[in-house]
Amino acid sequence: MRNPDSLSPKANEDTPRGLAFAIGAYVMWGFLPLYMKLLAHVSPAEVVAHRILWSLPIAAVVLIALRRTDALREALRNPSMLGMACVTAALISVNWGIYVYAIATGNALAASLGYYINPLFSVLLAAVVLGERLSRTQMLAIVLAALAVVVIALEAGRVPWVALALTLSWGFYALAKKSLPIGPNQGFLLEILILIVPALGYIAYLTLIGQSHFSLSFNFDTWLLVGCGLVTAVPLMVYANGAKLLRLSTIGVLQYIAPTMIFLVAVFVFDEPLGRARMIAFPMIWLALLIYSSSMVRQMREAKSG
Repeated sequence: MRNPDSLSPKANEDTPRGLAFAIGAYVMWGFLPLYMKLLAHVSPAEVVAHRILWSLPIAAVVLIALRRTDALREALRNPSMLGMACVTAALISVNWGIYVYAIATGNALAASLGYYINPLFSVLLAAVVLGERLSRTQMLAIVLAALAVVVIALEAGRVPWVALALTLSWGFYALAKKSLPIGPNQGFLLEILILIVPALGYIAYLTLIGQSHFSLSFNFDTWLLVGCGLVTAVPLMVYANGAKLLRLSTIGVLQYIAPTMIFLVAVFVFDEPLGRARMIAFPMIWLALLIYSSSMVRQMREAKSG
């Protein structure tokens, strides 16, 4: 008899295994700022290079163990697929770099804001690029989120570029990822293989000029940089496998775990000031997400009953 948790959910249903995977991934992402803060003295570019380097063996071992290397080999021989993978690889590396910079420079609240806004930006992208129609409630949620960004910009006297850059890079990454006809685990390894050459080149350059934080004596910085592979690859691959075993509406609600945890870490651990603008803007974002999530769940229920 087959184990239902090992398969995609029938009739678009949630599975306990999928729920455990997804929650586990989001909680790991929620705690990630604590790890990245330990590397605040290392340049974001060097941290990203090591995230790429040490993710490679983990992703490769997982794919080999799952015996899913055939699709990867086909992708490496397909010029159009390689081209799209280069786009997704560039976008995810930019996203990682901005995130690392945000944590290192005391902008974890901005990172939280960026990932809160992202689902609404993805809905807007789907409407603009893919021609999907927006409901009135979705439009209201997007307008509320946009107004929240305006509130922060007016208070600060400048555009909240960290939050917007995280939103844009991840939103376009997710959109481009849809055009990549390959499984999530294979796609992740393909992106890492594309990025490994510039990553190794940059690490070699830092070593030659004596500015590398990686040392063969395996000091604390070295272990932290090696650990970047675990904190990068494991949540992504756990999430990818969990998402296949859950309904879209469930993923839509669970995705707020990570930015909420980042928000709490920023305020209560990093002691970042909320300020008047953020005390206005964040509740606006939360209301927008509540409206959006309620609308999405209702649409899923109507589609299922119909």
